[in-house]
Amino acid sequence: MADSAASPDLTIDIVSDVVCPWCYIGMRRLGVALMTLGEADPDAQMRVRWHPFQLNPDLPAGGVDRRAYLEAKFGGPDRAAEIYARVRAAGDTVGIPFEFDRIAVQPNTQDAHRLIAWTQAQTDANPLVERLFRAYFLEGADIGDRDTLAELAGEVGLDAVAARAFLDSEIGVAEVAAADRRAREMGIGGVPFFIFNERVAVSGAQTADVLLDAIARSRRAAA
Repeated sequence: MADSAASPDLTIDIVSDVVCPWCYIGMRRLGVALMTLGEADPDAQMRVRWHPFQLNPDLPAGGVDRRAYLEAKFGGPDRAAEIYARVRAAGDTVGIPFEFDRIAVQPNTQDAHRLIAWTQAQTDANPLVERLFRAYFLEGADIGDRDTLAELAGEVGLDAVAARAFLDSEIGVAEVAAADRRAREMGIGGVPFFIFNERVAVSGAQTADVLLDAIARSRRAAA
C-alpha cells in the first residue's frame, strides 16, 4: 500500500481492530487488490487511513486471560477452535498461518489504536498495523502492553523511546474513543469496514475482486 502527500487518486479508510482476525485477512486481501491496481495503473496514487474500532472496549487496561475470554465468548476453547477453523482456512489463502493457541492474553486495544494514530500523523501506518497483527496472531504477543507496543514500533523504524513516552501520556485517549463512537453512529457494527474515496463502502473481509470493483466504482464517482 502506498501513501502520498499529494492529492491521491484513491483514498481508503479502514475501520479495524488489531485483535480481529478478519481485519488481518482483509488487510492482506486489500494488498492483493492494490497490487493488481498498481500493475494496471502504475501512476495511481493511493492513501490508506486507519480508524479505530474496539471489539472489546470494556476489557481492563491489562487485558484478560485468553482462556477465560474464550470461555465467556464462545463457551470454551473447543467451540472457539471450531469457529476459528474457517478463519484459519481463509488465512491460509493470503499467507497468514494463524497461531491462536499462542495467544495468552486478550488485550484491551486502546493503546494499540493510539499508537497507530500517532504513527499515522507522522508517516505511513501500514507497516505498524501489519506488525501488530503479526505479533498478536502469529507470535502471541500481548499488544496491550506498552513495552511491547513500543518495541514493535521500533521494529518498523519508529522511535521506540518516543513511542513509549507517547503511550505513557493521555494523548489520543479521547480521540480514539470519539472515533470509535463515530464509527458506531455511522452504523458500523463489525470490522473490517472499508470506505473508498469517501463514496463506496464495503463491509467484511471481501475478496480482492470485490474490493477492486468497489475501488473502480469509487474512482468513477470521484471523476
